[in-house]
Amino acid sequence: MSPARTLLVLALVTAPAAWAQVTLSGFVQQNTAVNTVTANPDGRHYKWLEERAQLKLDAASGAWRLLAKGDLAWDHLGRQGQSELREAYVDYAAGAWDVRAGRQIITWGLGDLVFVNDVFPKDHEALFSGRPMDYLKRGVDAVKLGAYPEFANFELVLAPEFRESRIPDAARFRLYDPLPMLTQRDTIRPSQGEFGLRIYRDLAGWDGAIYLYRGYQRTPSMRPDSMTAPSKVSYFYPQLWVYGSSVSGRVGEGVLSLEAAYYASPQDRAGSDFTVPNAQTRLLAGYQIQPVEDLSLGFQVYAEKLHQYQAYAAALPTGFPIDKRWSPTVTARLTQFYLHQTLRLSVYASYNASNGDHFVNPELRYSFTDKVWGAVGANLFGGKPSGQFGQLARDDNLYLQMRYEF
Repeated sequence: MSPARTLLVLALVTAPAAWAQVTLSGFVQQNTAVNTVTANPDGRHYKWLEERAQLKLDAASGAWRLLAKGDLAWDHLGRQGQSELREAYVDYAAGAWDVRAGRQIITWGLGDLVFVNDVFPKDHEALFSGRPMDYLKRGVDAVKLGAYPEFANFELVLAPEFRESRIPDAARFRLYDPLPMLTQRDTIRPSQGEFGLRIYRDLAGWDGAIYLYRGYQRTPSMRPDSMTAPSKVSYFYPQLWVYGSSVSGRVGEGVLSLEAAYYASPQDRAGSDFTVPNAQTRLLAGYQIQPVEDLSLGFQVYAEKLHQYQAYAAALPTGFPIDKRWSPTVTARLTQFYLHQTLRLSVYASYNASNGDHFVNPELRYSFTDKVWGAVGANLFGGKPSGQFGQLARDDNLYLQMRYEF
């Protein structure tokens, strides 16, 4: 039995036998994403083509709450059905403390598609292939304990099993691969779990928080058995420790957000192992403002500083792309509503000044009724082939989403 199911069953044993309030809801939707530059490696022109249905059960009784959310889908590209347990947890709230057990989506930090202290798993494939934004986050199987004494609020997350982020599938995306001819590959998953702690409170009208995380990198690193004539490559998830903080509050007519984190690499403190990401500092400053009614603007300046840089540069094999010590990124988001807020135009843009990596996502969404909405948008990528977005430069796509909610 998976950790999510185990936690849910244990919680249900102590839950009320009959729930006082039960709500059943969900949606059916269609997702289509089409290439605009070139075909996939398999010759097809679709990034995503599926029909999906989600059912959500929400039940409550006194201090207890049960939520279960699951998806069924038909993937036309893989010609197969799919199922996914998105969330499944039980809550218990008792005054100054509460507990949540099961599969849950956890979001920390303040960034808009920039993740400083949000260390929990993402679905990058969903974002880059035109699925709705609520599919960016993946649930973790965990117990989350909350305590709320007068001087601060505490949130402790204990996950018995690690869950990775989902990166674009090479069957649909053209990915940069330093060993394209190598077929012998294996993946080594962490054998232990992870935990995170968030402490937050109001500080003279500002929302402040500090973060601590002990776990693993969400995307795998690659280690070949030989640098000269590799016959096998192993993918593994290096250990990761994160220490961070954030603060946000009103400045002028908008909201200022500041965030920082130090990413430690306990498996390679000297920074001389090129297969393990070096320690780094991440800094973020963001400002969001609504200059006129129905229009909001958001701007972010984000920077990563690589530590033990000389050791990193010396250890990197010849021919591998080298990152700069400082990597600054700027982002902007515009959101404009029309027609009594039934029509929404949004544009998100990101640009990395060190390597030209860029990503632009314009989207137009219209609510036909309270239950039916549709969206059309595009994902546009560019930059160096080794960059996060540059490796997807041939994967620009136009997407269409339609959803009926019940």
